[in-house]
Amino acid sequence: MSYFTKATNQLLYKEENIFTFINTGANSAVNSIRSKKIENKNQKPEILFITSYPPRECGIATYSYDLIKALNSKFSKSFSLRVCALETVNEKHIYPGEVIYTLNTENAGAYVEMADTINNNNQIEIVLIQHEFGFFYKHESNFTELIKLITKPVVLVLHTVLPRPDEAFRLQFVNIIAACNSVVVMTNNSSQILINDYQVPKEKINVIAHGTHLVQHLDKLSLKEKYNLSGRKVFSTFGLLSAGKSIETTLEALPAIINNNTDALFLVIGKTHPNVVKNEGEKYRNMLLQKVEELQLQDHVRFINQYLPLSELLEYLQLTDIYLFTSKDRNQAVSGTFSYAISCGCPIISTPIPHAREVLNNDAGIIVDFENAEELSNAVNLLLEDNELRENMSSNGLHKIVSTAWENVAIAHALLFEKISDEKISLKYSLPPINPDHINEMTTSVGMIQFSKMNNPDITSGYTLDDNARAMIAMCMNYELTGDESDLKAIKIYLDFIKYCQQKEGYFLNYVDSDEEFTEQNNETNLADSNGRALWALGFLISKSDVLPEEVIMEAEEIMQRAMLPIDRIHSTRAMAFAIKGLYYYNKKNKSIVITLLIETLADRLVQMYKHESEKEWCWYESYLTYANAILPEALLCAYLETRNLIYKDIARSSFDFLLSQTFNKEGIKLISNKSWLYKGKEVEHFGEQPIDVAYTILALSRFYEVFGNAEYLHKMETAFNWFLGSNHLHQIIYNPCTGGCYDGLEENHINLNQGAESTVSYLLSRLTVGPYFNQEKISSLLNKEIDFHELV
Repeated sequence: MSYFTKATNQLLYKEENIFTFINTGANSAVNSIRSKKIENKNQKPEILFITSYPPRECGIATYSYDLIKALNSKFSKSFSLRVCALETVNEKHIYPGEVIYTLNTENAGAYVEMADTINNNNQIEIVLIQHEFGFFYKHESNFTELIKLITKPVVLVLHTVLPRPDEAFRLQFVNIIAACNSVVVMTNNSSQILINDYQVPKEKINVIAHGTHLVQHLDKLSLKEKYNLSGRKVFSTFGLLSAGKSIETTLEALPAIINNNTDALFLVIGKTHPNVVKNEGEKYRNMLLQKVEELQLQDHVRFINQYLPLSELLEYLQLTDIYLFTSKDRNQAVSGTFSYAISCGCPIISTPIPHAREVLNNDAGIIVDFENAEELSNAVNLLLEDNELRENMSSNGLHKIVSTAWENVAIAHALLFEKISDEKISLKYSLPPINPDHINEMTTSVGMIQFSKMNNPDITSGYTLDDNARAMIAMCMNYELTGDESDLKAIKIYLDFIKYCQQKEGYFLNYVDSDEEFTEQNNETNLADSNGRALWALGFLISKSDVLPEEVIMEAEEIMQRAMLPIDRIHSTRAMAFAIKGLYYYNKKNKSIVITLLIETLADRLVQMYKHESEKEWCWYESYLTYANAILPEALLCAYLETRNLIYKDIARSSFDFLLSQTFNKEGIKLISNKSWLYKGKEVEHFGEQPIDVAYTILALSRFYEVFGNAEYLHKMETAFNWFLGSNHLHQIIYNPCTGGCYDGLEENHINLNQGAESTVSYLLSRLTVGPYFNQEKISSLLNKEIDFHELV
């Protein structure tokens, strides 16, 4: 092999999670070079962040890093993010690659130079500035001049908004804001201050909360053991230390707490703020240490004098029984430390900063007065003695704070960028990596558990045939893609569960409790759809005989043969559709005229239903749209593929296009509500959207695209999948990338945070379905462009 061929074979085309190795002869060289050339000719618009940035140890530096990381994760196909790092004469750092400029905030001339640099960079479309008053101390006029000189749209993020300003300060601040295109604040209180005290137009203000990290909510007892805290009631605070933290208030409250809780331990996590160290050394920390000795609290206070890595910090917060926020700064608008603690499930006791008053209402925490040790000790004792109250506050806080996950904050910023970019930025969501972790967590040796409290499997909910059938399909797809041996173990567990649910007559029961006993619910519920899903899953597994072990296929075929005995007695609409899909897959490997006739029998029933109910404006099989609607036209299309009966094809397409007209609009996908079905002639209600319906829609779109080749189906498939990623009416993620789970539903004003089996498998089915199409489409779009080979080489 020549050196040139070796080199080109090693070229890796990479975009987000799409990796394509092209390594065959001369064509591979051309294709690799093509992708690189196109990448250079189609530069993405750039957004420049002017901010402090790691390795500088600063809350806003951390904030900017987390925001940029989240934006890159979700929208790296839409824009590139660059950084101008704020520095001083005495604080300079070696930065990562995204930092392309630095600005010495103590050099008056540097502001004008930076404005010129930005204006001369044609790639920069938007400038986002993280503002804190301390950054530009004694250089406020230079900062104002910088903003006025920048000719690109400017977004100003205000981390502090001071109420009741004097006139000189107000005018100075108004001038800064007037030079910007948009202002971001993090609380509604800050927004009202801008409107009332600075007369900033409401339409110029965007409220985007401080971001928080999604966490897996690890076991508290295990974490305490890991950090040698077993047997202790832990309350903590963290952040860069300064006098404004008022840690001494907690120390003064401790004796009264210890009287009731001898096992209490207070963790003070964080090193002293670098600016404090520079100006006064460790004076504040030494005062705290002296107070600990005076009050004889050595056994009840532990200082962790480090700037902890994020993963370690989040573990400390997850083991914390109560988080204390005791800032005495009455003008502090928002706190990242406070937000992180809530996201880790900590019950919160806080002084009444605006952020706390907004978030901790409705039993999500306790507010105590500034520097009031007695109120603090009473609140701590109350919570330490009431486990149920702490659990309720933790749950309430999580439900309030989840919308502020960094992924959702990234979506809010991206929507703002799109709005002010004058159509130069068009948002494209990135495809997340495949992550079956939560499915594995939900799977025992028996099967997949039905429900989850948050991301913690709830074994008391038992198991269902429905969930294990869908999970088996997803794991078959994943195994075919990855060859991961652990998938085979899961497939066998799900198959054994399906076999366990099968009765001697051939039909299946659905509900099994945690003791592996069939429940009374099997006698109270119509199980036709569950039986249909089992047939779908078995047929799908059998169709993968080329990649799955022979013994697994043989066992599935035995179950399938028994299950087909009562199949012609199925009359439930969706059960027939699931069964058709299962029979279609089965016949792909075991061609049988008997199976074909069964498919025709069930398909003809669907046709008769369609003819009975359809009208000019209602092309459907029933007088209403309910759940799993897309399975019906997809099943008829499968029947067409098996029989080549054109009536199946025509009705499949007309009914599917009708369904799409009811569930898609220019804003995206809007699913039929699980609270109120859509009846013929009635208005649709959309709130109460379920991941399972998105999954069935995507599966059907995939089938229709393969048969008809209509690019609109492919476009709608992407649109539907983006529903999981945040393209929905709340602009919030439904898929949780931290756990690999999927939230159970999208309501009018909130997300159902439980990550049960149905929703999590639905997401994975969707992700596995869309992946190959978008990989293929990306490559095709590159290679179909007209490129001069000689120019490339």
